[in-house]
Amino acid sequence: MPDIAFELLFILFLAACFAGFVDSIAGGGGLITIPVLLIAGIPPLEAIATNKLQGQFGAASATIAYARKGHINLRNQLPMALMAAAGGAVGAVLTSVVPASALAAAIPFLLIAIALFFAFKPSLSDTDGRRRVTPFVFGLTAVPLVGLYDGLFGPGAGSFYMLGFVLLAGFGMLKATAHTKLINFGSNFGSFLVFVATGSILWKVGLLMGVGQFIGAQIGSGLAMKKGAKIIKPLLVLSCLVLATKLLADPNHPARLWLGW
Repeated sequence: MPDIAFELLFILFLAACFAGFVDSIAGGGGLITIPVLLIAGIPPLEAIATNKLQGQFGAASATIAYARKGHINLRNQLPMALMAAAGGAVGAVLTSVVPASALAAAIPFLLIAIALFFAFKPSLSDTDGRRRVTPFVFGLTAVPLVGLYDGLFGPGAGSFYMLGFVLLAGFGMLKATAHTKLINFGSNFGSFLVFVATGSILWKVGLLMGVGQFIGAQIGSGLAMKKGAKIIKPLLVLSCLVLATKLLADPNHPARLWLGW
């Protein structure tokens, strides 16, 4: 592909900053970065692969910020992050054999369901709730499954992690957000390794955007720790609804084709 103009690189950097800010609080950063990469003229496969590179910087930045304030015990949660990485790697490998349309059909409706759950469940706060599964079971089931989805398709993975941590692990909103960033880093890293092997990553673009992601995530995670559920909950609901709308707005989305819209 031709060299990208400086002005466009600057726009990509700013988009990554904003994506890192949003993603560190509620997820959905790919909703910002992937369209911008495509608009910049980067082919879809390279855009997805480069997004995995730059997204790791935001996830790592937020993870460091949350861990520094004691919201994550990195040593205890490392096995879970490794399970997410394994799932992400398997998902990335499956991209060549599993049609994305099979997932695209259901994901918007699942995101809408998640948005409704977080919007209307009154007991959600930063206080931990009832744990429904043990951390061991959660790490062996929900984490690698969402990681596989993240490597295979991607949009909304952070929201699915959040739902799992709140509904199954019984985490409060802030704690769930903090742990989601670590696990998201794991699944991003696993799929990233596969894309490295395929040579699909645009390194200069990804590293430049990674710097923007790191800066934005530092700001966003600081705000999340200051405001807690008061900002995490509405941004999570908004992120899910915007992402679902974006997916359904695609004229080639299976649901629109089935319904004749």
